[in-house]
Amino acid sequence: MSEVRIIYRKYGGSLHWHQHARVLGEDEHGVWTGCPAGTVGRRGSEPPVVWPDAFVMLFPRNSWWTATFNARPNRCAIYCDVTTVPVRGDGRITMADLDLDVLRMRDGRLILDDEDEFAEHQVRYAYPEEIVRQAERSAAWLMQAVGGRTGPFDGAHDRWLSQVG
Repeated sequence: MSEVRIIYRKYGGSLHWHQHARVLGEDEHGVWTGCPAGTVGRRGSEPPVVWPDAFVMLFPRNSWWTATFNARPNRCAIYCDVTTVPVRGDGRITMADLDLDVLRMRDGRLILDDEDEFAEHQVRYAYPEEIVRQAERSAAWLMQAVGGRTGPFDGAHDRWLSQVG
């Protein structure tokens, strides 16, 4: 399996979250990568963070979001970032984080997070109107799909997560 560098940037281009992951494979939902417990990531140039639980990430084709599926005991089962369409090439997967997040907690709660940050960044980064509309459409779709456990949110991640040690 190959390794890939995952790079989230803010819309203005500044480096956001980034780490390395193993490419596990592809299916009808997109490209799946895996990170074992103890994976190190960073937000921009801040000190490294060590994630205690294994996780897999899904990078769909032609969709404005990414998804992270966390192993137990993480309290957050699914964490989706609304982003620009992920681009894969040169050993990297890159996208711009558009602030809005959709989370499904282990207890079943569904959360739309960072609406305040989204509003603030529309001004700071001068998001074009089409970016704003697309981010809002993606967040609404994710709320329905994650909440309804449809598409890749119906347990499709289980086979990929079982490959991460």
